[in-house]
Amino acid sequence: MGRGRQKAKHTKIARELKSFSPNVDYTQLERELTTHGEVDEQYAAEAAKWDEYADEPDAYVPGDEQKRA
Repeated sequence: MGRGRQKAKHTKIARELKSFSPNVDYTQLERELTTHGEVDEQYAAEAAKWDEYADEPDAYVPGDEQKRA
Protein backbone atom coordinates (compact mmCIF):
# COMPACT_ATOMS: atom_id res chain seq x y z
CA MET A 1 0.00 0.00 0.00
CA GLY A 2 1.41 3.37 -0.97
CA ARG A 3 1.63 6.33 1.36
CA GLY A 4 -1.42 7.99 -0.21
CA ARG A 5 -3.67 4.97 0.31
CA GLN A 6 -2.33 4.46 3.82
CA LYS A 7 -2.98 8.08 4.77
CA ALA A 8 -6.48 7.94 3.29
CA LYS A 9 -7.24 4.80 5.29
CA HIS A 10 -6.00 6.41 8.52
CA THR A 11 -8.05 9.53 7.78
CA LYS A 12 -11.16 7.41 7.23
CA ILE A 13 -10.63 5.53 10.50
CA ALA A 14 -9.99 8.78 12.37
CA ARG A 15 -13.27 10.23 11.09
CA GLU A 16 -15.16 7.10 12.15
CA LEU A 17 -13.64 7.22 15.63
CA LYS A 18 -14.37 10.93 15.97
CA SER A 19 -18.08 10.44 15.35
CA PHE A 20 -18.34 7.18 17.33
CA SER A 21 -20.38 7.42 20.52
CA PRO A 22 -21.01 4.13 22.31
CA ASN A 23 -24.14 3.50 24.33
CA VAL A 24 -23.17 3.70 27.99
CA ASP A 25 -25.19 2.05 30.73
CA TYR A 26 -24.54 4.49 33.57
CA THR A 27 -26.42 2.44 36.15
CA GLN A 28 -24.19 -0.57 35.42
CA LEU A 29 -21.12 1.67 35.61
CA GLU A 30 -22.28 3.03 38.96
CA ARG A 31 -22.76 -0.51 40.29
CA GLU A 32 -19.23 -1.44 39.23
CA LEU A 33 -17.64 1.65 40.78
CA THR A 34 -19.43 1.70 44.11
CA THR A 35 -17.64 0.03 46.97
CA HIS A 36 -19.18 -2.92 48.70
CA GLY A 37 -19.01 -3.56 52.43
CA GLU A 38 -17.53 -7.03 52.16
CA VAL A 39 -14.50 -5.74 50.28
CA ASP A 40 -13.75 -3.23 53.03
CA GLU A 41 -14.14 -5.87 55.72
CA GLN A 42 -11.98 -8.29 53.78
CA TYR A 43 -9.00 -5.93 53.70
CA ALA A 44 -9.53 -4.16 57.03
CA ALA A 45 -7.06 -6.41 58.86
CA GLU A 46 -4.41 -5.91 56.18
CA ALA A 47 -4.92 -2.14 56.18
CA ALA A 48 -4.70 -2.01 59.98
CA LYS A 49 -1.16 -3.40 59.83
CA TRP A 50 -0.03 -0.44 57.71
CA ASP A 51 -1.99 2.36 59.41
CA GLU A 52 0.93 3.33 61.63
CA TYR A 53 2.98 4.25 58.55
CA ALA A 54 0.28 6.32 56.86
CA ASP A 55 1.05 9.63 58.59
CA GLU A 56 4.85 9.44 58.34
CA PRO A 57 6.46 11.34 55.48
CA ASP A 58 8.24 9.20 52.95
CA ALA A 59 11.92 8.70 53.68
CA TYR A 60 12.52 7.90 50.01
CA VAL A 61 13.65 10.82 47.91
CA PRO A 62 13.88 10.17 44.17
CA GLY A 63 17.44 10.48 42.95
CA ASP A 64 19.13 9.61 46.26
CA GLU A 65 20.42 6.29 45.00
CA GLN A 66 22.50 8.02 42.29
CA LYS A 67 24.06 10.43 44.79
CA ARG A 68 25.16 7.65 47.12
CA ALA A 69 26.79 5.57 44.41
